[in-house]
Amino acid sequence: MPLLDLAEHAQQLRTLARDFEALHARVRGVSYTPGTDALRQISPLLLMTQDLTATVLVRLGALDSSTYTSVAGSRASLECLASVVVASSLAGNDLASALHANPYEGAPFPGYPADDASVRTARHAEAIPKMTGHLADAAHQLDLSATGCHYVATGITRDLAATREGAATAQRSASPPLTSAQYDALKALALGEGRLYESSQRGLGVTRVTADDGTRVSIATFRALNKRGLVDWDTSTSLVHGQRITVTEHGRQALVKQRPAASATTPGKAVPRTPAVQGARR
Repeated sequence: MPLLDLAEHAQQLRTLARDFEALHARVRGVSYTPGTDALRQISPLLLMTQDLTATVLVRLGALDSSTYTSVAGSRASLECLASVVVASSLAGNDLASALHANPYEGAPFPGYPADDASVRTARHAEAIPKMTGHLADAAHQLDLSATGCHYVATGITRDLAATREGAATAQRSASPPLTSAQYDALKALALGEGRLYESSQRGLGVTRVTADDGTRVSIATFRALNKRGLVDWDTSTSLVHGQRITVTEHGRQALVKQRPAASATTPGKAVPRTPAVQGARR
């Protein structure tokens, strides 16, 4: 699964978390009368919970079969999403238990007297605390489900950011060292601000780079530094007035880590030749 698809998966989990939050609010605020009304009010909540549980299973399967499993920290995300399946299933079970505790108004077996008003009132009074407890448990499990989805989405986003940063760091490490000209130009720009501007003397369209200390930087060197992410410049201003150049954090690190060796070596001193001693003539 490409990184872009994983980012989309994280967004889908955030949407799923909001669905759990909305269902949590509905369960907490459900109003019902024991009997047929309770069945009509709670049944849709149970069906919605089952649908969300199925969706979590789909998300878990997609992540488990993707390249995300090779990303550091992915195991914790998969385990958390599996726990969301448990919490969502428990919420459905609690809602089903609430329906089971609901007093239904069907006729008794033959030979048994039908319930009068006092018996029905007593049955309702006994059922309400049980149903309320099951609904509260269901709401709690739905809240846990929403929190778990948010946690996994955040984990995926964090893991992707770490993966991208690691790849960028590896790419920067693999870059060739700075040349002497690039190092000198970067050092001059780091000491103060530089400007990228159009030369009025050479005509419009001809750009030049100058550091604040007067150091001239060739366009080729400037473009090489920018391509490697060592410098950046403000394009919100006009080239006529000059666009401000800044050295990035990576550029400042490069100044410390990549010090090019001196291109010229100090010539050694010539060893004086010992004058030959002429032998004495006889």
